Amino acid sequence: MTQVSEREIISQIKKGNQAALGSLLKSQQTRLFNVCLRMVGNRDDAAEVTQETFLKVIANISKYRGDAKLTTWMTRIAINQSISFLRKRKYRLVVSLDEPRGTSGGGSGYDDQATALRAQIADDREPGPELSVEKKEMLGKLQEAMGDLEEEFRAILILRDIEQMEYKQIADVLHLPQGTVKSRLFRARLALREAMQKRCSDEKSDRGAMSGAAGQGEVQHD
Repeated sequence: MTQVSEREIISQIKKGNQAALGSLLKSQQTRLFNVCLRMVGNRDDAAEVTQETFLKVIANISKYRGDAKLTTWMTRIAINQSISFLRKRKYRLVVSLDEPRGTSGGGSGYDDQATALRAQIADDREPGPELSVEKKEMLGKLQEAMGDLEEEFRAILILRDIEQMEYKQIADVLHLPQGTVKSRLFRARLALREAMQKRCSDEKSDRGAMSGAAGQGEVQHD
């Protein structure tokens, strides 16, 4: 959507053109649904949050001032609605996400992780039969690990590593300075890596326990 077409659409909507509003919502429906889906984790909840997002857009579009791109403004609403939904669904301990913890910045390992995240989560479809068992298992672990993260960490990973937004766009969506966006992204990638490692470690422990129990259950014959 170009800046000119955005101005035209907003102008038409503010004049009461319902067709223009419907066209805008339809053009963004799939993208915003996918953002909500990756935030809340299942399609039914994502559909509900997307609907709430559209209601917010309709209610507030007359107040849109053009400080950010229209699509960025709509993404901000989708992210905020998703976070509100998650916080209502279950309590989370409130912690500061902007307090530095260790060295900020990223290395090649985190770039590789970002590439893997895009490759494995970017497609919102269910894993098809062509995927190997190992890849399906890894995809499942990655999605579960994303679900373990604080909502703000999950949001910034989705915006940067899946939606591939520029830092300025993310700053506009989250109302944060660009420097804070970069440091939070680093911590989010670190948290995701730790969550993945924990899940893999727990799975190995469970397999070891099951193997030990099976061995004890064997009957020895003379």
